[in-house]
Amino acid sequence: MKTLLTSTAIALVAAGAGLAQQPAGTTEDIIVVTGTRSEGRTALQTLAPVDVISNAQLEANGSTELNVALNYAVPSFSFPQPSLTDGTDSVRPATLRGLGPDQTLTLVNGKRRHVSALVNLNGSVGRGSAAVDLNTIPTSAIGAVEVLRDGAAAQYGSDAIAGVINVRLREAREGGGATLTYGQNVTTVPLLSGDRDETDGETFTAAAWAGLPLGADGFLTISGEFRDRSATNRSGPDPRQQYPAAGDPREASFNRLNHRFGNPNARDITLLANAGIPFANGNELYGFASYQNREADSAGFYRRALDARNVLAIYPDGFLPLIAPEVEDYSVGGGLRAQLGEWSADASLVYGRNQIDYTIENTLNTTLGAASPTEFYAGRLAYSQAVANFDLVRQYAVDAFAGPLNVGLGLEARFENFEIGAGEPGSYIQGAFPGAPGSQVFPGFQPSNEVDASRESFSAYIDLEADLTSRLTVSVAGRYENYSDFGDTLNGRIAGRFELTDALALRGSVSTGFRAPSLHQSFFTSTATVFTGGVPFETGTFPVSSPVAIALGATPLEAETSVNYSLGAVFAAGGFALTIDAYRIEIDDRILLSENLNSPEVQAILPAGVTSARFFLNAADSTTEGVDIVASYGWSVENIGEFNATLGYNYNTVELSNIQSTGVLSSLTPPPTIFGRQSTLRLEEGTPRDKFILGLDWSRDRLGGFVRATRFGETLSPGTAAASDVQLSEQWVVDLEGNIDITSRVNFALGANNVFDTYPDNVPAGLNFNGILPFSSFSPAGFNGRYVYGRVRVNW
Repeated sequence: MKTLLTSTAIALVAAGAGLAQQPAGTTEDIIVVTGTRSEGRTALQTLAPVDVISNAQLEANGSTELNVALNYAVPSFSFPQPSLTDGTDSVRPATLRGLGPDQTLTLVNGKRRHVSALVNLNGSVGRGSAAVDLNTIPTSAIGAVEVLRDGAAAQYGSDAIAGVINVRLREAREGGGATLTYGQNVTTVPLLSGDRDETDGETFTAAAWAGLPLGADGFLTISGEFRDRSATNRSGPDPRQQYPAAGDPREASFNRLNHRFGNPNARDITLLANAGIPFANGNELYGFASYQNREADSAGFYRRALDARNVLAIYPDGFLPLIAPEVEDYSVGGGLRAQLGEWSADASLVYGRNQIDYTIENTLNTTLGAASPTEFYAGRLAYSQAVANFDLVRQYAVDAFAGPLNVGLGLEARFENFEIGAGEPGSYIQGAFPGAPGSQVFPGFQPSNEVDASRESFSAYIDLEADLTSRLTVSVAGRYENYSDFGDTLNGRIAGRFELTDALALRGSVSTGFRAPSLHQSFFTSTATVFTGGVPFETGTFPVSSPVAIALGATPLEAETSVNYSLGAVFAAGGFALTIDAYRIEIDDRILLSENLNSPEVQAILPAGVTSARFFLNAADSTTEGVDIVASYGWSVENIGEFNATLGYNYNTVELSNIQSTGVLSSLTPPPTIFGRQSTLRLEEGTPRDKFILGLDWSRDRLGGFVRATRFGETLSPGTAAASDVQLSEQWVVDLEGNIDITSRVNFALGANNVFDTYPDNVPAGLNFNGILPFSSFSPAGFNGRYVYGRVRVNW
């Protein structure tokens, strides 16, 4: 770390010396509210790095998904798009700085957002986590997104180890707009067996927003979005024998593209409202509410006609089972900002809920034989959260300081609930015939899996910030939290910013943080068919309090704890801005999901029908080191137009240490691996080592456009042994768009994401499931190829 920080400091001085040659001028002031409780701080004046992504930047993308837009706007943000990962196909997690999806706190209008009910259980990035689904927020409703890239648990509480994403909703009392976007993938899929042309992934999005007046000065901004996306398929042909009898003539006519590997079908309807009513005395009522309904379906592995899990009387040619979750997500919040003497007070209450109901289609329960239904309701997951906040801020004049002392005080109470509801009996029962019980691809939740678990937490914080001199700003924060299930924690943060010159400043921080174990990690339980080394196992996920987990040595989960160090600099002059920030994040007691344990000793203590077990535990420590570089420069050329160039770069490494087992398992001969090579490398190298984003925007009169090149660095798709690792080479993705103002209110755009139709490396033969799965789900840019689109936008 010392070498990293020293190298960064040298780079900063060199950059400052070289950039001082730029013509004098001022940069646009962008006021931020994330990471500071002092009013009026701009993105370049903050004590920690904050990226501000405007609505225009979010919409400069063919995709209308917020997670995709952020993946091409924030260099330390990663959003792989896995497939064949059950519910994770439809509720995909994102990461910041290579850490877990649940180690970044998400806020909406500065208020804590509820997480998804989904637990990511399969072998994707973020395995074992439950995180906020950012795609429940339509981009048309967003004014800007602020990404604080620094540990902030002392300011905001649990989950803010990697940083904070704050979605600031649009505020308007007049005007509005409507946007229609249509696109599809037009691509050539490079397969080891030969290229295949595809046109799929048809996506239609209709979005609109309108600003309405509330009273003399208030506003009500309403946004809505409808998105209908068809599935993509990047699977290779299945060369295997399909029918029980050798030489069956149907083999010659069988459609070998029997799998579906890519984006799922998805249909979203999203509504969001944001309102504020100021009063003459300076007080303000505010509120916001959101709702989304998402219907999706993703595929599992194809069951061939000869498969023992098939019933020929129902599916004589085999079948492709589909997982079809319906996600219902809503949130409502409101509060009052008021003056209490010299104090500015903010009292708020926010409630949110996410529920996932699983229907399994085109399937069967083998053990029911020919009488089996082909569709089952498999149960539900639900998570809800209520958060009450009371915050106070005021300024004190201190003679010894160059500026006032800003004092922030606050209290927070949070209530959480996690539920699992059972499916219909046919989705999980063992019938009279042999085979794996339950609906194929996703057995339903059983009555024994039902959970209704809750907890409460209470916290108090203090946040101090002041300009000690005309060039030195210092901030100190502390936060105490108490949880009903695991106890209390105390965390602190100190940060500073020093202006070397009017154009160049250094900044840095040291903080401690924590992440409370989620209710999902403490209480989730299920039984599902999981493939290990190509062999299916009926795998039980057991909560740490269950007799099975205790027999395997599980203990109550403790909170993850962290120490975050950062050192950086800011340079701004003449329309040019540059920030460079190095960081080190040390995390102890990371909560991770164990391997699927299936040794004879483990199987001896498992319930009937279950052949493998896994559970959560405080499994390891980790150290994350990296550097972020963000630069922008705007200029104009007479008779040519206005230009704005941007550069973003992130370099990031993660190293695990002190990997844990349990006393019970350690005593076995040989001891089973509780957290193995593949799981370790998934965390260490499953996201890109580095990432470049280079962009250029241009506009002149009625014309405009942009080109953006994103380079995703090397990524490892890990195997259980070195021979089964797949090293994914760097991949460039170039996006291009041109647009024209047809009238003063109507704009038309044509563009392409991944215009050169690049793909990640093919998975080598022998590791690609007979050529059926040609790409890795760890591919950081996905594997859908070129996407072309058109967009019409009308403003009023």
